[in-house]
Amino acid sequence: MSTTLELCDVTRTFGSGSTAFTALSEASIAVDAGELVAIMGPSGSGKSTLLTIAGGLDVPSSGSVLFEGSDLASLTRDERSKLRRSSIGYVFQELNLLSSLTAAENVAMPLELDGLRAKQARRVAMAALEQVGIADKAGSFADDLSGGERQRVAIARAVVGERSLLLADEPTGALDSVNGEDVMRIVRSACDSGTAGVIVTHDAQLAAWADRVVFIRDGVITDTTQQMPGPESLIIADGAT
Repeated sequence: MSTTLELCDVTRTFGSGSTAFTALSEASIAVDAGELVAIMGPSGSGKSTLLTIAGGLDVPSSGSVLFEGSDLASLTRDERSKLRRSSIGYVFQELNLLSSLTAAENVAMPLELDGLRAKQARRVAMAALEQVGIADKAGSFADDLSGGERQRVAIARAVVGERSLLLADEPTGALDSVNGEDVMRIVRSACDSGTAGVIVTHDAQLAAWADRVVFIRDGVITDTTQQMPGPESLIIADGAT
């Protein structure tokens, strides 16, 4: 199976001199196509920093990030933006839906920005909303949706089109357990279809949907659990969760 994402000895330091803070230290991780990896660790451990660097939203202070074999550092800012629109789906913790747009328009927007005609983008967006179970809310504005519905719209936007990589920062953080399980089922389905996925979560029960769990503390990857043994083992393995 091909490797979609690879972080090689990635370090990210903010500030300089006596105020310098290292959020990520020599982190290495590889994610194959069709694989779902969960990132777990205490607050402030570097999980979100790892995710933003993996998606090309930030650049490492040292080390390299390879996406489908290409070093993101070799791309211009515009090229990285185009890559995110076409190949990398990102579910932000704050969701970042546009309140002035309907659910369908929010999902279609990255397709239209990438040059797809509005009518075709709408068709593809409707298929993505159908996939996450809220096609009936296509015409509703983001502010009129429930928290669970907004989360599904954000995931539909992240998986719409031909995405090779799905990155999600606490994708179930504001949801109850039932809606959280539904969201993870959607993420798992995307990975089973060939998308590589990386999620940040504090919830061991939800991390159990992943093929592998990576633990991080103080910016350092401390452990990796292969083939999820179940939530109880995760709680024992990482006392901070």
